[in-house]
Amino acid sequence: MSKEHISSDKLRIQQAVDQRDAQLREIALAIHANPELSFHEKKAAEWLTAPLQEAGFAVERGIAGLETAFRATWEGRAGGPTIALLAEYDALPEIGHACGHNLIGTAAVGAALSLKDAVPELPGRIVVLGTPAEEDGGGKIIMCEQGVFDSVDVAMLCHPHNRTMVLRGALACVDATFSFYGKQAHASSAPEKGISALDALINAFVAINSLRQFCKEDVRIHGIITKGGDAPNIVPDYCEAKFIIRATTVRELRELTEKVYKAVMLSAQAVGARAEIKEGLVYAERNSNKALASLFARNLESMGIEVSEPPSKGGIGSSDIGNVSQVTATIHPYIKITEAGTHTPEFTAAAASENGLIGLNRAAKALAMTAYDLCTDPDAFHQVRKEFEDWKKKRDEEAVS
Repeated sequence: MSKEHISSDKLRIQQAVDQRDAQLREIALAIHANPELSFHEKKAAEWLTAPLQEAGFAVERGIAGLETAFRATWEGRAGGPTIALLAEYDALPEIGHACGHNLIGTAAVGAALSLKDAVPELPGRIVVLGTPAEEDGGGKIIMCEQGVFDSVDVAMLCHPHNRTMVLRGALACVDATFSFYGKQAHASSAPEKGISALDALINAFVAINSLRQFCKEDVRIHGIITKGGDAPNIVPDYCEAKFIIRATTVRELRELTEKVYKAVMLSAQAVGARAEIKEGLVYAERNSNKALASLFARNLESMGIEVSEPPSKGGIGSSDIGNVSQVTATIHPYIKITEAGTHTPEFTAAAASENGLIGLNRAAKALAMTAYDLCTDPDAFHQVRKEFEDWKKKRDEEAVS
C-alpha cells in the first residue's frame, strides 16, 4: 500500500471514531455511574457487547468460566494477524472508577467498531476481549490459564492516567490473606486462659516491617487489618489481615513471599497462636513490546499528542496484563486525562469529565490505528512478533539455567 492510501485509511478510522463519539460517551458514562466490583460487572459487560453484536461481531459471553468475561470477533479479510483489544470494566470499592476502567473498556470497543466501519476489508481478525476483575481477582490470569490468549498475535489496551506514556513497567505481585487463630477468654478476669490472635497479627506486622530494610528498593509490602477482634474485653480468638506483596519479577516475588510467610507463621507461634495463609493469583511483571509501543507512539504523535518518558524509577503498580505479556506481544500504554493520581476520588471524577471523554476518543483512535498498522504492514508485524519470540526464548533459557 502507498503511504497516501495508508494515510487516507487512518483518516477514515479517526472520522469513524468521531462519528461514534456520542455512543461511546454514553457507554462510558453509564458504566461510570453504575460501578461494579470484580467478577460482578454484569451491566458493564452487557453495555460493551451490545454495540459489537449489533455491528456484526460474533459475541461469546462467559468465556474461560467467567460470567462477565466475553470475546467479540470480527473476521476481516483472510490472511492477516489476530489483534486483541482488551476491555477492563471493574470498579474499586467505595471510590468507583478511580482507575478509569469505564474508559478502558469503551475505548477497546470503540476502536474495534471504528476499524470495521472504516476499513471493512482489513486483512486480519479483530477481537475485543472483555477481561473482568483486574482490580481484585486477576481475570486475565484465569483467561491466560484457560488458553484464551494462545491464538492472539498481539494484545493491547490504553489506560487513562495523569501522563501519556507508551512504555511503563509493572511489578509482579500477589495478595495474601493472613488468618490468626487464638483462644477466647475474658480479658480482665481470666486473661491467662486466652491466646490473643490480635497479638499474633500485630507481631506479624512488626516482623514484616523489620524485613523492609533488607529488601531491594523496588519491593512493596502493604497490608490492612480486616478483622481485629470483637470487643476490647474479650481476648480475640480470630483476627485477619490482607496484604499485597510486590517485587520486580515473579522469581524475586517468590523469594520475598517465602520470607514474609515465614515471619507470619513464627509471629503466631511466638504467642501460642496459629496462622493460616491464603494466597491469591500471582500477577506477573509486564513485558512491554518496544516495537509495538513505537507504533502506538507514532499514532499518538500523528494526532498531536505528546508522549512522555516513564519515570526512571518508582511510580509503578501491578496489573494482570503482565500475565498476558508472558503469552503474546503486549503493550499497556497510558493517556493523560488529569493531573490527579489513580485510585483517588479526584481520578474517579476525571473518568467522567470532559477531559476523560476526550481521552477515550484519543485512546480509541490510537488503538484502532495501531491495529491497522499491524494488519497492513507485514514488516511492522514481523518486528513486533520477533521481539516477543526473542524475549520468550531468552526467558525460557534463563528458567532452566
